Amino acid sequence: MAVNSYIGRFAPSPTGPLHKGSLLAALASFLDARANSGQWLLRIEDLDPPREVPGAADLILRQLDEHGLHWDGPVLYQSSRLPAYQDALQQLGRAGLLYACDCNRARLRTLNGCYDGACRARKANSAATSPDKPHAIRIQLPERCSIALDDLIQGVMVFDLGKTGDFILWRRDQLPAYQLACSLDDGYQGISHVVRGSDLLDSSPRQMHLLHCLDIETPQYAHIPVLSNPQGEKLSKQNHAPKLNSRQVLSNLLDCLGLLGFNTPSELCGASIPQVLDWATKHWQLSNIPPLSRVTESDKKQQLS
Repeated sequence: MAVNSYIGRFAPSPTGPLHKGSLLAALASFLDARANSGQWLLRIEDLDPPREVPGAADLILRQLDEHGLHWDGPVLYQSSRLPAYQDALQQLGRAGLLYACDCNRARLRTLNGCYDGACRARKANSAATSPDKPHAIRIQLPERCSIALDDLIQGVMVFDLGKTGDFILWRRDQLPAYQLACSLDDGYQGISHVVRGSDLLDSSPRQMHLLHCLDIETPQYAHIPVLSNPQGEKLSKQNHAPKLNSRQVLSNLLDCLGLLGFNTPSELCGASIPQVLDWATKHWQLSNIPPLSRVTESDKKQQLS
């Protein structure tokens, strides 16, 4: 890979502080970028006001800085990009790919995760949906929509998007949905590689399809196992995962390296943060990461004595 041809990113939502599962994803994407002499960008996905916690974005930046994960260039805040999302939506609308959906949550819950296209007869700007009635906007998928993903960790997979149906690009609260904003910003930032948790694996084929519709190059994807608690639940802010302890920065990094397949030498236990990251960058290999969906703290490789 040519120097500087690699551009990676970390894109947290400011819904609370980073926990160890967040650090695991940040560290993996950081090391893959640095090992490939690439750039590592930071994007704050602040498009869900009801769930955002005041001050969380600044706290996330401090936590990354404490752990030596220094990003390149300015931070991109998605809330500054609303006109771009609207333009992309209009482009897709002109191509006849969108329609308005006023199905409520009660109806959607009856569909078991596969939207049935009940609102396809409507178009996003047609009189079939009253402008006063809240509605989302969905992208209409082709009759057959099979997406092949060659994941750099999980391997080759084929997804049938018809099993989940047309997905939402614009929410009922008149904000861009995750799939649209994430896809568009990856293109805008020139992201070449997306290293993130396997909980977002199902989003990748949707984003690949959307990027194709927008004539934007698709990045390469690598999905690491997500960190789970002993009950098998993904560590998250929703299940009250504890925030990173700023007094245990070295321990946090070594724990995450173990979960990423590293056998860390004992001398790193007394090393500085830059020394640990330099060692990890030199020894980084995606092939060392287990192709699993989840890992727990007990799955860490033991440090060499």
